[in-house]
Amino acid sequence: MFRRLFSTSGAKYAPRHLVSTVELSKEELGTLVEKAGKFKQIVRSGNGTPVEQHQKLMGKLVALLFSKRSTRTRILTEGAASFFGAQPMFLGKDDIQLGVNESIYDSVKVMLSMTSCIFARVNKHEEIMELCKHLNVPIINSLCDKYHPLQAITDILTIKESFGGKTQGLKLAWIGDANNVINDLAISCLKLGISVSVSIPKSVEFDPYIIAKAKEIVDQDNQVSFEVVNEPQTALTNANIIVTDTWISMGQELEKQEKLKQFEGYQITKQLIDQGNADPNWKFMHCLPRHPEEVDDEVFYSGNSLVFEEAENRLYAAMAVIDSLVVNKGDFSK
Repeated sequence: MFRRLFSTSGAKYAPRHLVSTVELSKEELGTLVEKAGKFKQIVRSGNGTPVEQHQKLMGKLVALLFSKRSTRTRILTEGAASFFGAQPMFLGKDDIQLGVNESIYDSVKVMLSMTSCIFARVNKHEEIMELCKHLNVPIINSLCDKYHPLQAITDILTIKESFGGKTQGLKLAWIGDANNVINDLAISCLKLGISVSVSIPKSVEFDPYIIAKAKEIVDQDNQVSFEVVNEPQTALTNANIIVTDTWISMGQELEKQEKLKQFEGYQITKQLIDQGNADPNWKFMHCLPRHPEEVDDEVFYSGNSLVFEEAENRLYAAMAVIDSLVVNKGDFSK
């Protein structure tokens, strides 16, 4: 979701905030994915960071506001900022007192005067919206409880690379929990021509807002379909891409035994994939960290697995977003 703001002084200012992919147009989403692929080519060329890229944000500060711990997200965000010559500054929950001894508004007003953008990995969606409300520099959602847009851009890039540059006509099967990852991934897939079948237990509710947005896309494009079912085999039928995520998110560790019982029968195995009659050339994806109860070793480490390429691609997704929102100030034509 991109938001446009006005500065508190009354002067018009229009940063582009990446909150989710829901309000991204098909063209904007496609541009971010294409840019991510181009940055990947630059980095993998082995020629080092081109000077013209490294000078784009030279002397600028990129804040990493993380309420939740992270491995991949911190590494990729710092790497993406450094690629453009910016100085990344990590602000973990123990490093600053956001909303503790002073209001969020007071804290972010100070950040505003010092940063060119903020990557925010927070607990609640409302925290992201609070930042967007008070800041007129780009806010990039690096994860909240409702959305995970950088992961969706990453996954679309990974899918395109694995299927010869195409997305149209493919089918993605999601087996597992209803969470922030599938919220953004489902919308992104549908916008770029990938049908989506989500399999979740009867006791789990899929976000009604995402269902409504998915139906809007399907109504406009009869070449794609979207469904939420309970049986994993149903979702797997003719699936080209099979995706899952952790069942036990940060802060839910005490619910582990209850969760394992709730998701019994949802572990992705070769047997389950065969029972569901997935496409013979199926690919498996997982945004990590992975736990054996979600997918067994045979699938996770198989030749069909894209998980480690997918993990690397998050770096290039972050680069694409910085280039579009910060370097080019929201102008996707550049």
